[in-house]
Parts: sequence; C-alpha cells; structure tokens
Amino acid sequence: MKRDRVRRHLLKVIENAGPGTGLASERDLAAELGVSRPTVRAAIDELTRTGLLVRQRGRGTFTSPQKVTQELATGLAVPPAEGHWTSRVVAFAVSPAPRSLAADLEREAGTPVLRVTRVRHVDDEPIAIERLALPASLVPGLSPAELESGNFYRLLRERFGIVVQDAVQTIEPAVTNPEQAELLEIAVYAPILHIERLTRDTTGQVVELTRSVYRGDRYRITSKLRFDAESG
Repeated sequence: MKRDRVRRHLLKVIENAGPGTGLASERDLAAELGVSRPTVRAAIDELTRTGLLVRQRGRGTFTSPQKVTQELATGLAVPPAEGHWTSRVVAFAVSPAPRSLAADLEREAGTPVLRVTRVRHVDDEPIAIERLALPASLVPGLSPAELESGNFYRLLRERFGIVVQDAVQTIEPAVTNPEQAELLEIAVYAPILHIERLTRDTTGQVVELTRSVYRGDRYRITSKLRFDAESG
C-alpha cells in the first residue's frame, strides 16, 4: 500500500533525525514520494498517535523531542522532574463540592472547594494539564499568581502550615480530547498519561485531589526495583 511506503519512509527519517527535527511539508513529501497529500497525512496521523511524531500548530510536524523523565519514588521526597518547570493558571474558582468530589476529599457535600486548572510548561513548552481540588478552608487568601511559580507543596507548608505526608497515585494511558489538545498544542487523540493523586497531610486529612494529563510524547516515568531472595 502507498500509505505503508510513506510510513516506512517516515520511520527512516525519524531514525536518522535527532529529537525535535522538523519534517518536510505534506505537499513536499507527497511530491517526493509520488503519492497524494491525504496518503501522507494518514501516515503522519498514525505516527503521531504512537508518539513518534508531534504536530505543532502553525509550525509543522516534528520528530518527538527528548522526553522529560520523572523518577517514581516511594519515599517522602519525590525527585524533581527534568527541565525548568513553570505554570499558567487557566481556571481558579471556589464552588460547593458535589457529592462525588466531597466523598473523595472526605468532606460533606456542598463544602466550598477550590478548583484550579493550570498548564505546566517545561522550558516554555506545554507538557501537562493539572486539575486540583482542595478544601477552600485550608488555603484562605491563596491567589492564582502563587500557583504560577514555585513548588505547590512548599507553598502549603510555608504559608499555610500544611505538611503533606503521603499520597496514593494511579497512572493510566489515555488520548487527548479537543480541550486537552488545544491546551497542550498537540493533536486530538494524541497519547497521554492520566495521573490521579490523592494527598494527605501529617494528621491524615485529605489535602488535595489532583487529576493530571501528561503528554505521552514528552513525558515518561521511571522506577527502580529492588529484589530480595524471595522475589519471583
């Protein structure tokens, strides 16, 4: 099939190019390979879904950049992810918690809850969307600007006296919906990691529920395993 031939050509380009290398335009690739532009587009779409290529609005198609690596830790201190991280708050409001959210936060339904959506950037590139929910009574006077710089848990500790102790975190594969794709500046149905975290402080109360999505082409999580004589 023509699309398979285009796909093999693109895989060879990806193999020989470095991370973040721009591809020729669809028109130029179609002329070079003697196929139609829809055929080229279909092959690029396939490789974009697998994370080998990245579309950037207004710029074109690129080989995937080197991924930001986060070490998965079990101790109290979580190793920082690579790169220079910044945040942009796109939603910030207090509203009564519906029953399901209140149950997650172990509060009464209708409890005022601060909900925040922020886009996380690494070296000025959007990498993740975080949606935080926490009881508003824990953070009186918190402003959006405070969530755009610095470490959130350090802010909780130093300004509000809340010391986080542990969290339960789940990680699942997913694909972007249109809203996520727009905020992350990638294609709809691109691969992402969905991460949900419920965090408690030293008294055992729930401090926050965070649901995040991370770009699958730019983010990876590593873990270290330790085996003993009884390991299978």
